[in-house]
Amino acid sequence: MSKFKVVVTDHEYESMEIERQEMSKIDVDFYDSYQCKTEDEVIDATKDADGVIVQYAKITPRVIDHLKKCKVISTYSIGVDKIDIKSATAKNICVANVPDYCVDEVSDHAVLLMLAIARKLTLLNGKVKSGVWDYKVSKPIYRIKGKKLGLIGFGKIPKLVAKKAQSFGMKVYAYDPYITAEEMSKYDVSRMEFDDIIQTVDFVSIHVPLLPSTKEMFNEAAFKKMKKTSYLINAARGPVVDEKALIEALQNKEIAGAALDVVYKEPISKDNLLVKMDNVIITPHVAWYSEESAEALQRTTAQQVVQELEGYYPKNLVNRELKGKLNLKER
Repeated sequence: MSKFKVVVTDHEYESMEIERQEMSKIDVDFYDSYQCKTEDEVIDATKDADGVIVQYAKITPRVIDHLKKCKVISTYSIGVDKIDIKSATAKNICVANVPDYCVDEVSDHAVLLMLAIARKLTLLNGKVKSGVWDYKVSKPIYRIKGKKLGLIGFGKIPKLVAKKAQSFGMKVYAYDPYITAEEMSKYDVSRMEFDDIIQTVDFVSIHVPLLPSTKEMFNEAAFKKMKKTSYLINAARGPVVDEKALIEALQNKEIAGAALDVVYKEPISKDNLLVKMDNVIITPHVAWYSEESAEALQRTTAQQVVQELEGYYPKNLVNRELKGKLNLKER
């Protein structure tokens, strides 16, 4: 019997060879064939695991309560809303994420969504393929240069979005309660409060994690404050947007359109009204993906489990209040 047991609750990768390579560095039994959908399935799979790797499965307080000897939970993501951090911390379980594996990809995709919705790319592509060769079906389209972009959140990804948008001659503003105006000015970005920014800019791009304080921050009241010519871009988390309020804002022409890589419930239903709207672009939560980012995500997620089981704090420890409390070393 090996010294450790590591379980992957669920994944959508064609191969787990990268994870196996990392796990081979320690004495471990590695289980990667689960595809847990329910809380009970997660409990059955993980109850005696030393380390847990998760993609979409929910690590609830009940799941954590059943973990007998787990030391680390590592997630294939930047966001950690699927894991009950408070419960994990109470049991001295390290939670690790991968915050920087796809900053290039997501920032590229956010800018792509902005340009595509502004230039009505999918509408025009669909018209041409249906036999209509007429630019007038896209009217009106406005010049990007000189337009105002508002970033909600100012971490690594929106900083890159700002740089890329500025190359098109856009003026960039940002709201982030944790970042000072002085810090933003280093990136030639002007700081504004939330209500001010959504009333001012032509494009609003969301870059915040899903937290109780950010859930449905884009609600009916927010949409009514936005310009009728403005667009909403979301490559962060679906539930940051109240989807019913978004649909009503689009139907009532309170905003011009939306470009989304994430929605409230994924995968999106074919009956969702957003799917039927010409002024909405939706991609299937793909902003994170490139071959390079996928490999980095798999490798780093596995490495952080190995790090903890070898006696070190994971590189990207989420519940940092455990620093100094556990018998672990810093690398």
